Amino acid sequence: MTSEGSVPGGFAALSPDLVLSAAEAGLSTGFESVLTPYNSYINRVYALRDEDGSRYVIKFYRPGRWPREAVAEEHEFLRDCAAGEIPVVEPIKLASGSTIGEIDGFLYALFPFRGGRTFDISGDGDYIRLGSLIGRLHAVSRSRRAPHRLEFHPIKLSLGFCGSFRESPSLHPDFRSEFFDICSDVLERSLPLFDFDSYIRIHGDCHRGNILDRMDEGLLLIDFDDMMTGPPVQDLWLLLPGHLADSRREMGLLLEGYAEFCPFDERSLGLVEYLRFMRILYFLSWRETQRDDERFAADNPDWGTKAFWIREMEDLRYQAEQTREGVP
Repeated sequence: MTSEGSVPGGFAALSPDLVLSAAEAGLSTGFESVLTPYNSYINRVYALRDEDGSRYVIKFYRPGRWPREAVAEEHEFLRDCAAGEIPVVEPIKLASGSTIGEIDGFLYALFPFRGGRTFDISGDGDYIRLGSLIGRLHAVSRSRRAPHRLEFHPIKLSLGFCGSFRESPSLHPDFRSEFFDICSDVLERSLPLFDFDSYIRIHGDCHRGNILDRMDEGLLLIDFDDMMTGPPVQDLWLLLPGHLADSRREMGLLLEGYAEFCPFDERSLGLVEYLRFMRILYFLSWRETQRDDERFAADNPDWGTKAFWIREMEDLRYQAEQTREGVP
């Protein structure tokens, strides 16, 4: 197997000493030597303390994934949100004057540490509260564009993700033909639905795990790494307890809160199950880019095996059928 260090996007050269050096250079202060790694499917993220005991999070962006301009647009979105009183964690301006640091080819950012527990939805009021949060977010996000971020569109994004498997050894030959047939069918059927929808800056990965409850301080929206341009409904359907056909009531509550702050085109509900299919392709493709990463290989020993693709194809077939069900 190719070593991670020789693969574009590898993190083998990111040693603990380099992490500390980046933090110290970024803030011009000393740090304790203890690093606490966080789970991150694509980047490297650590909690750490400076010599005065203040807590920070340092995030290293996977090389080759985002250009500096795209990282800058993520940070710009966070600043816009903070200015609009949306509860987010802004990146810290570093000693260089920028919020983006660079060391040995790695782009990184530092954030103040903010704790909290995952928000537990316990009643109708919580769905309305979440809808209000996303409505406020989108009211701010419409003020600016992000031309260097991905555009969550079936042709502009998902078709390319599907195509990344054409020359890949990861796609098991027993499923190659069916995989491309299913993808082509679903993406082609989705196109007319995407024609009318307006695209704005969105969080992109707005599930409950990325919304913290800070008790007396309220909700906190975190992890904008998948921030992209896309249909507003993308930031709502991930909050549902199931498929749209089974979550009509919860979606109605989300939209009740959303509409207090932002208009919503209900025709875009027809996109939801297509967006769920596109999300499967999105994560399959990003995992494919990491197939030679040593840590990824250790965490995913069955990647590309027949057993793996049996499970994935079951999910793709099922979701393809969901796209035929229509809007409830």
